[in-house]
Amino acid sequence: MPRPRKEQVNLESTPYYHVISRCVRRAHLCGRDPITGRNFSHRKVWIRARLAQLVECFAVDLGAFTILDNHYHALVHVDAQRARAWDEREVARRWLSLFKGPLLVRRWMNGEAITGEELEQVREDITKWRARLHDLSWFMKCLNEYIARRANKEDQCKGRFWEERFVSQALLDDPAVLGCMVYIDLNPVRAGLAQTPEDSDHTSIQQRLEDHFGEPVKQDPSRPRLLPLAGPHEPAHAEQGPFATRLTDYLALVDWTGRSIRSDKSGAIPTAMPPLLERLQLDRKRWLTRMGGGLPVPRPVALGDVSSIQRFAEMTRRRWVKYASEASCFSPSGPG
Repeated sequence: MPRPRKEQVNLESTPYYHVISRCVRRAHLCGRDPITGRNFSHRKVWIRARLAQLVECFAVDLGAFTILDNHYHALVHVDAQRARAWDEREVARRWLSLFKGPLLVRRWMNGEAITGEELEQVREDITKWRARLHDLSWFMKCLNEYIARRANKEDQCKGRFWEERFVSQALLDDPAVLGCMVYIDLNPVRAGLAQTPEDSDHTSIQQRLEDHFGEPVKQDPSRPRLLPLAGPHEPAHAEQGPFATRLTDYLALVDWTGRSIRSDKSGAIPTAMPPLLERLQLDRKRWLTRMGGGLPVPRPVALGDVSSIQRFAEMTRRRWVKYASEASCFSPSGPG
């Protein structure tokens, strides 16, 4: 029986999570249906645009994403501290940009006079919304439910569009976050859908490359805001965690990993590892074993070093995390 989400998401352990949603029966409801021949690829733009809207409303940042024909991956950062710092009007503004909300709150937002009891009701609603705006389950609900309703309306049908539950995976340390980013960004390449990251449509790696090396892109509501990686001359700040990594180092890591895991590539693994691997003290053999084989199925609920996994297990009322040996292989303290 699946564990409750509160035992899978613990913000005291980590704010970083890898989330996955699959179309029901893994049907190609966001791509070309091999049975009917219909093409639903335009729904990938819907997902991107909805992500772009939600990261501007929730205290949830987007680190990476890939949208494929029958599922999508996203790496998110839940910033509860930011949500707690918003004033009441900011919380209401963000929530009302997604939902109609009670008339009483809209009257209060418009500066109309209300009674003391009515003000207490407004504040009660805002307290509830503040908690939801840094809740991963609510973020995913607002994403998946919107897409399902829109797709069902287009198809003039009812029923499920996504599998019942989204998968969430806690990322407990910097190597786990970076490994997950690389896994997400290389997903189309590994699946044989694209030859290079820059050719991978509807991905964060393509968007980062276009933003930094392509022609200036006009404002596009379907381009979600990404957590920025450090520029080539920017100093690294410890509070940025894995996103203190320089973009050039990250791109070198993606390219090196992508070449190494492709069995149809004739090039050899470079003898000199990218600076990022040296800085994180990652074991090259373990890294390639993990990235070549992908994430084990069923996926571990958390990724990180052994000590981080032990702490996460305690925080989420577990004796241990299943598949912990596979989950810890990003870390130098993991098994060989």
